[in-house]
Amino acid sequence: MKKLIFMLLVCLTGFFASAQTRNYLLYTDANIARLKEQIQKNPDVKQGWEQLQKKVEGLMQKDRNAIIDVQELGLVYRMSGEEKYAKRIKETLLNEISRDVWEGKELLQRTPAWNAGLGAAHTTYNTSLGFDCIYGYLTSDERKKIAAGIVKLGIQPIMGDWLNPETRIHTLDTMGHNWWSACVDIAGFAALTVRNEVPESKEWINAVQDASLEWFNFSGSLLQNKIPTFDREGGFWESINYANFGFSQYLLFRMAYQNVMPDVKQPDIAQMEPMADFFINTTYFANDGTLSVNFGDGNIHGTGRACVLLLWNLGFQKERYAWFLNKTLHGDNKEWMTLESPIGLILNLNLPSYEEAKVPGLPTSKLLPDMGWALLRDSWKDNATMLAVKSGLTWNHSHADAGSFILFHNGKNLIIDSGNCSYANPLYTGYYCQSEAHNVVLWNGKGQEKRDAYFGTVNHGSLQNLIDTDGFKYLLADATGPYSHTLLRNYRSFLWIGDVILVIDDLLAYEPGQFEWLLHYNGLSKRNGLDLSVKQEDAEVLVRPLYPETFPNGGLPHDFPEKMRLDECWGWEDHHPENKVPYWSVSHFEKTERTKFITAIILKTENNKAVLPQIERFDGKDYFGVRITQNDKTTEVYFNLLADGRIKHRNSIIEMNGWETDAYLMALTFLKGTDLSKSENIKQLFIGHGSYLRRNGKPVIQALSKFFTVVDFDKMNIQFQGQGLVKLQLSASKNPGTVVLNNEILKTKFNSESRMIELNLNTKK
Repeated sequence: MKKLIFMLLVCLTGFFASAQTRNYLLYTDANIARLKEQIQKNPDVKQGWEQLQKKVEGLMQKDRNAIIDVQELGLVYRMSGEEKYAKRIKETLLNEISRDVWEGKELLQRTPAWNAGLGAAHTTYNTSLGFDCIYGYLTSDERKKIAAGIVKLGIQPIMGDWLNPETRIHTLDTMGHNWWSACVDIAGFAALTVRNEVPESKEWINAVQDASLEWFNFSGSLLQNKIPTFDREGGFWESINYANFGFSQYLLFRMAYQNVMPDVKQPDIAQMEPMADFFINTTYFANDGTLSVNFGDGNIHGTGRACVLLLWNLGFQKERYAWFLNKTLHGDNKEWMTLESPIGLILNLNLPSYEEAKVPGLPTSKLLPDMGWALLRDSWKDNATMLAVKSGLTWNHSHADAGSFILFHNGKNLIIDSGNCSYANPLYTGYYCQSEAHNVVLWNGKGQEKRDAYFGTVNHGSLQNLIDTDGFKYLLADATGPYSHTLLRNYRSFLWIGDVILVIDDLLAYEPGQFEWLLHYNGLSKRNGLDLSVKQEDAEVLVRPLYPETFPNGGLPHDFPEKMRLDECWGWEDHHPENKVPYWSVSHFEKTERTKFITAIILKTENNKAVLPQIERFDGKDYFGVRITQNDKTTEVYFNLLADGRIKHRNSIIEMNGWETDAYLMALTFLKGTDLSKSENIKQLFIGHGSYLRRNGKPVIQALSKFFTVVDFDKMNIQFQGQGLVKLQLSASKNPGTVVLNNEILKTKFNSESRMIELNLNTKK
């Protein structure tokens, strides 16, 4: 450790003492040479460069430039060396450092005054970048003068408010979490800029680097209802927008540090690589561009590309990152690192071509358990189907949307999140942040507590038990905590079987009331008999309520008071609160304290448009059933009403069509036309929170504790989630020798008398 510190000090001393050659922060000599080469070889880069040059010529016609203009002016100067650009940048910098403060009066008027927020940080970044670009053009006195201004108006106010022990007024989670990085890491960026003129800057750089490690490892706050900033699986809960913003500011600092001091080893940060996969997992790829999961204060076109591009420049390079960067090069995303921006141009890489870059070797489903997001897709191809579910924290940029979901299909976002608007608009808090703007359940018109977005949820929602196998996916959303002021149970299960997604709501209130669920959509939507169509161009899904009742199949709703009721409601468009848009409410036909909603979402595709999946309701004493027939398979789904918490001190044993089980949910898949009453005909089995399944007294599967599993009997492939130590038994006609359990091959023990495979599992190892 002492040797490492000594080497670090030697490196720092060398770089701070020498100004003969400039190690630039971002517009480095190597990056400039690469860009010049790309302009000659890459038509996209050439077009972006020509657009930037045209913009700069327009900037040069102005009497005075804004500080943000130095990004374009600086790149053109570094590329051309023409003095007129350097002169204009110098004039702009001198004008900027003549101001009294760089922060807006709104923050300065707070008590205590906030001397540095995003306004000061943005100005500090742009001034530092401009100073760095024309460093060789400036005289020694000019360098000292501008550096002193950057310190006085930028670095010192930021360090004073956010980092210094004597004056600090902020903590790691002030203003959410992205502000901390956006302010403090930019102070570090600026300190690197003035390293030759200000000896104290090396202390500031080290302080920012050390503190950034603490920011990455913020662990939450019980008393203020906050969770860790970063999910253990990658992810940043404040939305894609703010994940991209906050994380990218650290990466800019880290890149500048690496460019200025290439011999100094950067700290290892566990969250960095998983964040790239987070952005890939939350992006939807379509033929005509990319969309993203816009939960909270997100943007449907923001993909996090900037962070992945920065990571690649920093040396974090994988084939799936190249694929992602190529896929997000064009489209409607307005992030600041596209080829239309100077930073995007200078950091654009010589990536493998789209044809050479491999599709992500990532699973088709991803659960982010700490932040309560899940992403499920049927493939990584363009225009695939992707279901995104959220049930986690509500606070600040994360809305009151526990249990909500959105659906992308055939290139379109059909079932949507309502998005957001300007924070200055009363509708931001009054509508966009509230439950009615999301695809959730309401009771007597109430969702989550209206103040959750401000105070946070004491009991957060959660997502768990994600299972993804060929043709079958399952996810459980628990939204009970955020609804605990009105509901005792609010569980939502998602079963994705082939071209049908079943949404199952398990609800219990303190007293009888009116239950309803909401559906926000893009495109056109209308009811036709049992189905509610949601259609945008060639993309369409059918939404069909199944329980507790269906829509009337003809006639007027007034004539069928015992059926589900459909009402049109009005909300506001994403990012356009001046426009009202319709959404649907589907409500129970009577007031009740306990109900189950089961709804089928039928995915219309090119392959099934001639013959859609057949869906049949069936039920019996204490259970609901749904039969789905598509292609050559029939799947029966059973919901055990006795397993919804109504029984105390007894197991939820039930017989449903001759199947005896204690499972909360069960799905049995057979070949079409085979006998559905014979256990040996089961091709695939799903058990959701059950310990056994028997037919005529013979176990099909069993363990002493309850579990979630999907079993493919043909392939002997098992996905299993249960307690750490469990003995699992599974019926088989003969010993298969091995099974694949959670993607690992295990040898089997076979009991020839009981005809059962025995697997001793210890997931705690």
